[in-house]
Amino acid sequence: MAPLSGLRIVDAASFVAAPFCATLLSEFGAEVIKVEEPREGDSLRRLAEQYRGEGLWWLQESRNKQTVTCDLRVSAGQDLLRRLVAESDVLVENFRPGTLERWGLTYDSMAQTNPGLIMLRISGYGQTGPSAAKPGFGRIAQAFGGLTYLAGYPDRPPVVPGSATIADYAAGLFGAFAVLVAKQHRDRTGEGQQIDISLYESMFRLMDTLAIVYDKLGVVRERSAFDAPHAAPHSHYPTSDGKWVAVACTNDKLYARLCIAMESPILISDQRFLTVADRVAHRQEIDEIVISFTSRRTLADLIALLDRHEVPASGINSIVDIFADPQFRSRDSIVRVEDERVGPLRMPGVVPKMSKTPGTIRHAGRPMGADNDAVYGGLLHMTAEELAQLRSDGVI
Repeated sequence: MAPLSGLRIVDAASFVAAPFCATLLSEFGAEVIKVEEPREGDSLRRLAEQYRGEGLWWLQESRNKQTVTCDLRVSAGQDLLRRLVAESDVLVENFRPGTLERWGLTYDSMAQTNPGLIMLRISGYGQTGPSAAKPGFGRIAQAFGGLTYLAGYPDRPPVVPGSATIADYAAGLFGAFAVLVAKQHRDRTGEGQQIDISLYESMFRLMDTLAIVYDKLGVVRERSAFDAPHAAPHSHYPTSDGKWVAVACTNDKLYARLCIAMESPILISDQRFLTVADRVAHRQEIDEIVISFTSRRTLADLIALLDRHEVPASGINSIVDIFADPQFRSRDSIVRVEDERVGPLRMPGVVPKMSKTPGTIRHAGRPMGADNDAVYGGLLHMTAEELAQLRSDGVI
């Protein structure tokens, strides 16, 4: 039995953040019922690249979920959600704050029939504060939370830091953690609770020492392109075959290993580079030395040499490199999922790896409303006539 078997989650959210939380929990056995608007469904179905008429993002991030349709804007749909929640443990939503309240779907009203209800709410700015009502997406949260300011070159405009959805995925991770904390509390007390997660705080929490250094030292971190603010050499360096290698020397021991690999042990005792602080103060000089070393060698030769000397290093991988890498293959970092609509799909595997209770991917994201009959008929014991009427009324 999977560790989260018996935990039922109603996923009434859309796009990425809150649904990603539900997906993570589903991989370890939670039953997830995905609730979508009945005419167009979750916008993730149509966002980004399509294959044979199916949204690839949807197929990946809605894996393992049952799918039902329900129009929450009408009273019959609101009643359906209340009935689902009454039979479930967790409700996940990411509407703009106040939306569910306008529909009469408050936590207190749903908790009257389900006192143990755990309600996860993810929004751009959280449920409180002067910005709470503003719309928010990952790109906005990354800008507001401080990440985007640091992305790019110091003399150029800030750039997207790899993906505009980092904040969404971070919030989903915090959400999964929070649901399990709330479940632990409920197991002890019987009490449910609300969880309030903002995209921007999820991003801000990952910004290492940004806040505390500003608070105590008044230092405003600026864009630095390749470099880490706290260590050197700790950057990206060019190779002779037009590629790039990432090297990380966060302490004196790793720096000494790099010097030996470069056949320049004298650099270990160079007064400019004796300590981490010294090397940060002379970053440009040490980086020029490392660039001279890396730019005369191919990436493959560099990685082999640095690996022998146990210097942390990696090529800057594209997705082509990732698909070919034996480390990804050996750990099922990329898994194959069969789907009757689009054929075999390769997508990220389950994280984390568990020795006793490994997670699983049972299927890709399902067609819209595929489980209406199974969920409404089986879980809520609705008759075929009732379901037919709801379909006729456009509620499902």
